[in-house]
Amino acid sequence: MSLSGVRRGLLTAGERVSITNHKGRRYSVLLVDGGVFHSTKGTIHHDQIIGQPEGIVVNSAGGVAHIVMRPVLEEFTVSMPRGATVIYPKDASYILMYTDIFPGARVLEAGVGSGGLTLSLLRAIGETGELHSYERREDFAETATKNVQQFFDGPHPAWSLHVGDLNETYGGEKVDRVVLDMLAPWECIDTVYSALEPGGWLCCYVATTTQMGRTMDTIRAHGGWIEPRVVEVNVREWHAEGLAIRPGHAGRGHTGFIIHSRRLADGVRAPLKRRRPAPGAYGEDYDGPRPPGTEDYPAL
Repeated sequence: MSLSGVRRGLLTAGERVSITNHKGRRYSVLLVDGGVFHSTKGTIHHDQIIGQPEGIVVNSAGGVAHIVMRPVLEEFTVSMPRGATVIYPKDASYILMYTDIFPGARVLEAGVGSGGLTLSLLRAIGETGELHSYERREDFAETATKNVQQFFDGPHPAWSLHVGDLNETYGGEKVDRVVLDMLAPWECIDTVYSALEPGGWLCCYVATTTQMGRTMDTIRAHGGWIEPRVVEVNVREWHAEGLAIRPGHAGRGHTGFIIHSRRLADGVRAPLKRRRPAPGAYGEDYDGPRPPGTEDYPAL
């Protein structure tokens, strides 16, 4: 069992490898004794790879060279079997840094999906931490369990997975950090407030602007949190070859919004922010939670 997900030594049957052709096309392959990998460039027999060190080059039946490596966490996350869309590495790395996930941290995660972020959280907290994950759908929970066990070569001792709604099945554990990846995180603000230690970080990952706005206003209206902030992460690759230096054709734009806030001490309420919302922001057509100071804000 590898609690880091990192393997060393010769490649063996039963582990996953990344096979990359001369054009940079990458394939994720589970090695099997006697197995065959098929592509438009010809076949590669798994036995050409099993028992070899990673970093080898093998030729397909069509004579095309392919590089064979063990997948790193980023490669495994984007290529693993999934039942739900994963949080992509560009967002997961931001979440880990700005939610301050540390070795030994106690973390609550709700909305496991296929387990993409779960892998990153377990890698960060290590075997001394605790990750309490909640997932409503049993089929998603099964997929996540398989992916975690595939990556770490067995069950991870820091992970406990609960199938059910967070508000209904929360076990009362106290945690240092909370990460919510769900359709309506605003419905769980009271629950995670109870779960978090004072000073703990809350991170919510949502896909749309309407989800983002409702979540931030709910956090503000609760009063027990610092002013939330929200970002989206964009990545642009570059081409650099001789004098040909330009932005690359590949890029990773919007995938989701990342909201952060921090829990105040028990009984403490955030100081009233001097705010001047845009005209009509909290007008008569607005039916969401009202942050303090906007109760009587006029319509446009």
